[in-house]
Amino acid sequence: MHLQKLSAVVLLFASSLLAQPRDAVLDQTMTTLMRVQTFDETAISPDGSCVAYVKTVHTPNGQRAPESGVYVQSLGAAQSPAVRVTTRTSDEPSGIAWSPDGMQIAFVADQLYLAPRDGGRARAITAVKGALSMPKWSPDGKSVAVLFIENASLKGGALEAMTPPSGDVEMQVEEQRIAIVDLATKKVDLVTPANMYVYDYDWSPDSRSFAAEAAFGSGEDNYWVAEVWRFDRGESKGRSIYKPSLQIANPRWSPDGKSVAFIEGLMSDQGVTGGDIFVVPAEGGPATNVTPSMHASATWLQWSSPDRILFGENINGLSGFATVSVPAAAIAQLWSGEGKLTTSFVISVSASRDGETTAAVRESFTRPPEVVAGPIGAWKPVTHANDAVKPLWGRSQNVNWTSDGFQVQGWLLYPRQTEGAKLPLVVQVHGGPSSGALSQWPSLNLASLVANGYAVLMPNPRGSFGQGEAFTRANVKDFGYGDLRDILRGVDAAVAAAPVDKDRVGIWGWSYGGYMTMWAVTQTQRFKAAVAGAGLSNWQSYYGQNSIDQWMIPFFGASVYDDPYIYRRSSPIEFIRNVKTPTLVVVGDRDGEVPSPQSFEFWHALRTLGVRTKLVVYPNEGHRFVDPEHKRDLARRVVLWFDENL
Repeated sequence: MHLQKLSAVVLLFASSLLAQPRDAVLDQTMTTLMRVQTFDETAISPDGSCVAYVKTVHTPNGQRAPESGVYVQSLGAAQSPAVRVTTRTSDEPSGIAWSPDGMQIAFVADQLYLAPRDGGRARAITAVKGALSMPKWSPDGKSVAVLFIENASLKGGALEAMTPPSGDVEMQVEEQRIAIVDLATKKVDLVTPANMYVYDYDWSPDSRSFAAEAAFGSGEDNYWVAEVWRFDRGESKGRSIYKPSLQIANPRWSPDGKSVAFIEGLMSDQGVTGGDIFVVPAEGGPATNVTPSMHASATWLQWSSPDRILFGENINGLSGFATVSVPAAAIAQLWSGEGKLTTSFVISVSASRDGETTAAVRESFTRPPEVVAGPIGAWKPVTHANDAVKPLWGRSQNVNWTSDGFQVQGWLLYPRQTEGAKLPLVVQVHGGPSSGALSQWPSLNLASLVANGYAVLMPNPRGSFGQGEAFTRANVKDFGYGDLRDILRGVDAAVAAAPVDKDRVGIWGWSYGGYMTMWAVTQTQRFKAAVAGAGLSNWQSYYGQNSIDQWMIPFFGASVYDDPYIYRRSSPIEFIRNVKTPTLVVVGDRDGEVPSPQSFEFWHALRTLGVRTKLVVYPNEGHRFVDPEHKRDLARRVVLWFDENL
């Protein structure tokens, strides 16, 4: 399409918008959320006496403030103030790891840094060109391993803005390898092969080997076919010790060196983990599922003894913790965030060596994130950064309903004022589909809707985490059918449980949520307005457009070339003539995970058929938006679209 025509038909981001009645409330919401200090990760010391964490403070325009960085806090009876660890870099720190003796921390910024336990100036111990991540100390304390992409051209990941293709197009492959940094000599040795991408790893207890989640070829695309590998120091090649039937995450070596535990399940996005816990011999062999038929999804694990694993879980829309004995496969529930006052989302968990003391980031729909520490479920606040921040919305409600024999769960979030006329309802469908809506501090889009008077239903339909692996796999080869029935019955449950207007219901979502929005308006007239963010309109064309097509095989059972029908039957474009619902379509122009042609195709069809629609393409954005002004503009447009059409 010619540039002139493109600019005529696509509404690009504008630096200013006409004054709208909602602007004052929207600006107040955005200002409130910008005041929230975020905590990206925690790391508790091996003895449980200190916690280190990464804090991000935002300036009024959404940029990182100078107070952002790594902090260390003592957990003693007489708590001293947290000490900030400083570096010579402005890069965002990540990957905090404690030394085995608990006297130092390692982390990554532009290089690998070490800092003393009591804070102060950190010193760089590498001078490499490339991207570093996930540092881990060797158990003997003599070295630190990192994941390393040599001469990395871009920040990795399918969520980032992709490089526009040009010239002789070949898929760009940048391999991520395990590298060992010797602390005495600062020498960096690459351990894993040059043609392999490592996603996660763990040291063996004797510091001689690694267990890794790895695959040959492109790291962006091959996460879904990764296997459990073993790499021994001094050998040029590793060996696969387990080839999974689904996706894996979090390989962790047992304290006695005999086994490797990991999570296996149907996962649609790298880094969003859910499934059952498996254990495989460290020398290789059959793997054992130690959580069969668990009605929850494991999200994180750590060995607490040679025969016991501590793990985090998504359980019916709540965060939880449990232990499982090996090999007895006996699960003991420790805590789940149930109850009106304790319902919360717990992330970035770290545990002391004995598993008795943990640190985490805890938040809920009505409480901003803070770092907490202590025994599981009996945490005490470590930080009070957001005590002054108050929500501009009201209470939340955990809603459960039945659909096709499944128990389905979702969350209702209310405006602050609910008296008087019934409320308009917006259904917000999460991404994934293998993911879940939990009770966490709202995103800008969610907060803007609720602060402006909308009740919002966040369902966890089949395909979501939280109800066990059978529930997560229930949408395989059935995208759009059973999951939409679950969502529609969730709307019925919300109408029965809350003061909402059944005739003023909208739907919106991003990624899988954008697909479900596009699908829903082709299947039902229940929704009076819709916003499709980075949605998929045509599974057949999408297969050849996206940069991560390996994720589709586990869900569709075959490639589009081998079974085109299974893709066609779930494509919104096949049913496009049914649409009557006004639909706003939004996308980033450099989205590699769900490319913008999918949005163009849907918008073009609606416009041709005379359905009220608008397409907004945000420049230089990938699947995850990073520009604060684009985020603000998107939140405004979502609210105003529902204002105009509900």
